[in-house]
Amino acid sequence: MQTHYDANAFASLLNQLADGIAALVDLGKPFNVVGIRTRGELLSERLVPILQQRGAAEIGVGSLDITLYRDDLSEIGPLPLIRPTQLRFDIDKRPLILIDDVLFTGRTVRAALDQLADFGRPSVVRLVVMVDRGGRELPITADVSALKIELPLSQQVKVKVASRDGEDGIDIVGRS
Repeated sequence: MQTHYDANAFASLLNQLADGIAALVDLGKPFNVVGIRTRGELLSERLVPILQQRGAAEIGVGSLDITLYRDDLSEIGPLPLIRPTQLRFDIDKRPLILIDDVLFTGRTVRAALDQLADFGRPSVVRLVVMVDRGGRELPITADVSALKIELPLSQQVKVKVASRDGEDGIDIVGRS
C-alpha cells in the first residue's frame, strides 16, 4: 500500500475531485461549494478556480466550523477554538457540494449536515472528500472521493495543503 502522495499526486487527485464535481452538477447553473474547516475549506478554495476554468459560471463559496455541532464537544476541552462559519450566499434550492479532506467515521459530516440545516435547505447536498479511509460509524458515503483506502484504526491519514502546511501531500502514518 502506498503511504505517501507527493505534490504531483495531490494535484492529480484535486483534478479527479474537480472531474467528479463537474459530473455531479451543471457547471452552467449556480451551485455552492462549502468546505468543512480546516482542510476541507482549503481544498474548496483550491477546487473553485479549477471548476471556473472548466466553465462553472456562478459558485457560492463558504466554510463551516462544526465545533459546536460535534457530538464529542465535551471531550475537546473547556475552551474549544471556534471560528466563524461563512455562508454569504443563499443555500436554498441550490445544489451544495460539501467538501472535507478525510472521511472516516462520518461524524464530522453529520455535524456539518446539522449545521447546514440551520442555514436553509439546498436542493441537494453532495459529499466530496480527498480521502475515504473507511471505518464508518454512521451511514454516510462520499459521492466523490479521490482516494479510497481501508485502514486499520492504528493508522491515520494526514492531508497536507500548502497554504497551511507548507506543502501539498497525503501521508498515511501510525497513530501517535
